[in-house]
Amino acid sequence: MTMQLYTWGTPNGRKVSIALEELGLGYEVHPINITKDEQFDPAFLKVSPNNKIPALVDPEGPGGKPLALFESGAILIYLADKTGKLLPADGAARYEALQWLMWQMGGFGPMLGQAHHFLRFAKEDVPYAKDRYSNETRRLYGVLDKRLGESEFLAAGGYSVADIATFPWAARHEWQQVALEDFPNVKRWYDALAARPAVDKGMQVP
Repeated sequence: MTMQLYTWGTPNGRKVSIALEELGLGYEVHPINITKDEQFDPAFLKVSPNNKIPALVDPEGPGGKPLALFESGAILIYLADKTGKLLPADGAARYEALQWLMWQMGGFGPMLGQAHHFLRFAKEDVPYAKDRYSNETRRLYGVLDKRLGESEFLAAGGYSVADIATFPWAARHEWQQVALEDFPNVKRWYDALAARPAVDKGMQVP
């Protein structure tokens, strides 16, 4: 049976569509237009208790029973474990990939999102906030650049959910007023991922 993806065109939403494309899993898209507050619809609340996209319903979850999941990181881990791809099953390689996934979830996402807000959308100019989140964004790009100077992908075990989670946020580098040329290892990695057909297709959802 087909998975049901509730999403919108945001970095977090695109993580899941890229993963589904990479894994070759069939899915049906349910656009949740967050610019019209559709995430607060009571029907969506049943799927995503935090009123956030993305959310996924797998009609053939553990034990053959339907499973609804919210939080992009949890969804990525679930899909990887379900298929045995994009995340090592055990050992140090698994935890290395998971730590970089958590790095994205806790930093290279929330902090870049704040930079988006204060640089592009805030109704008033707040220099302190702009400086704070711009500086932290560049620091995080520096962390990413150093790592990608040591490894082709974020985890030494190869392309994984950590890369998939990070890419859509880097794809908005212009929103963050970041030039990828300043971070050559990130640019090498970014160009390689952007050339993957599944990444290109996933980035166009919904």
